[in-house]
Amino acid sequence: MSTSPAILRLTTLLTLAAAPATAQQTPDLPSWPGEEWPVSTPEAEGVDPSAIDALVADIDAGHYGLIDHFLLIRNGRVIADHEWDHGERYAELLLEQDDTANHQYNYDHPAWHPYHRDTGLHSLQSVTKSVLSVAFGIAVDAGHIPGVEAPAWPYFEAYGVDMLQPRRASATVEDFLTMRSGIDWARPGQTYEDGTHPTVELESSDAWIEYVVGRPVGTDPGTRFDYNDGVSVLLGKIVREATGRRVDAWAEEHLFGPIGIDEYYWKLTPGGEVDTEGGLYLAAHDLARIGYLMLREGEWDGERIVSGQWVRVSTSPVVPDLNPGNDRPDAGYGYQWWVPVHDGGRTRVFSANGYGGQFLQVAPEYDLISVFNGWTLHQRVEKYSGAAFHERILPAVSGFEAPGG
Repeated sequence: MSTSPAILRLTTLLTLAAAPATAQQTPDLPSWPGEEWPVSTPEAEGVDPSAIDALVADIDAGHYGLIDHFLLIRNGRVIADHEWDHGERYAELLLEQDDTANHQYNYDHPAWHPYHRDTGLHSLQSVTKSVLSVAFGIAVDAGHIPGVEAPAWPYFEAYGVDMLQPRRASATVEDFLTMRSGIDWARPGQTYEDGTHPTVELESSDAWIEYVVGRPVGTDPGTRFDYNDGVSVLLGKIVREATGRRVDAWAEEHLFGPIGIDEYYWKLTPGGEVDTEGGLYLAAHDLARIGYLMLREGEWDGERIVSGQWVRVSTSPVVPDLNPGNDRPDAGYGYQWWVPVHDGGRTRVFSANGYGGQFLQVAPEYDLISVFNGWTLHQRVEKYSGAAFHERILPAVSGFEAPGG
C-alpha cells in the first residue's frame, strides 16, 4: 500500500517553499560510508543539538506514533541514530490472524511487518517506488530503455494490449514515471480500508500484471496526476522486459552492490514478478545510502552509478502542482519521487514516502538526509513524522533562512 497524495501535502511546506535556502559550506570533501557510516555530532555538523534532542523526546513520548528508527545524516556523517523496540506494542495492536490470510500483504502479520521475519530489514512500502526509479534510470542509461519519451504500452503487447486505442498508443514511459498514465485507479475518497480499492484487489490477485493492464485508460496520458500503485508494477515489468533481468537481480548488480547494500528483501507476486509498488525491505542505514546517492547526483565515491541527468529530473517537479486549482503552492512529483518543497522549478527537498510512516527526505542545499521508519496504522497521532523534517530538523540547521529571515 502507499501514502496518498492528500496525506503527503504538508501545510508546513508552503512557507518553506518560498524560503531562500542557503547551504552551509563544508570545507572537507564528502564523507562516504564503507561498511558503516562515519559518525559525527550535530554541533560539529552545524545542527542545533537541542532541537534534535527535543524531537527525540517527543518520539519517546509517543507523540509521533510508533517510530522504529530515526536517522539523520549531514555531510555524509551520522549525527542522530535512534531506534525503538515496539514489539510488545505491535503485538497488542495486531488484528486476529487467519492462517489462510495473504500473509505478505497482511499488514498486521508480525512475520512480515514492520520487519521481515525478525531481521533488521524494515518494510518500506511506497518508498520502493523511488528505489525502483533509480534502477529504472540505470537501465535507461545503459540503453536498454530508449528514453522516457518511448511508448510505454508496447512492452505489454503479450498481455493483449490493444495498441489501436489512442490513449494507450500515446502514453509514454514518462507518463508512467510521473503518475500521469491515464489508467483509472482509485475513486476520490476511496481508502485502503475499502476492500474494493484497486491496490487491495491488486495485492490479493494472482496475476498482477494482468490486473493492471486490464484497467481502463479513462484519461488522456500526460494530462492529470493520479497516484497509482499499479503503474509502478508496470514500470518494474518494463525493466524486466528491457533488460532480461528481474528487477531485484538488476538492482542488486547495478545499484545495491555498488553502493554497499548487501542485505535486502523484496516481495515476489504469485506470478513471480517483483513487487515494485511497495515490496522492498531495507535497513535504515542502507535506505540512507539511496538518499546519499541521489544527493551526490548519482555518483558514489568516484564511481558513476546513475546519470546526474536522471537524478536531477527524477527529483525535480516534473509535475509541479499535484492539486491544480488551489490558491497556494503544492507538492510536486518527479520520476517516482515526491518534491514537497520547490521554488520556481528548483528542488529544495525531495523525498520517498511510504505507508505506515516510511520517509527518506533529502535537502540537497543543506547536505542533509533524514530517514524515518515506523508502523502507525491503527491509531491517531498528535504529530506527523513526515512533517518533522520540515518543521523541526531543517530549522535547526545553521544558515537556514526562514521566510523574512
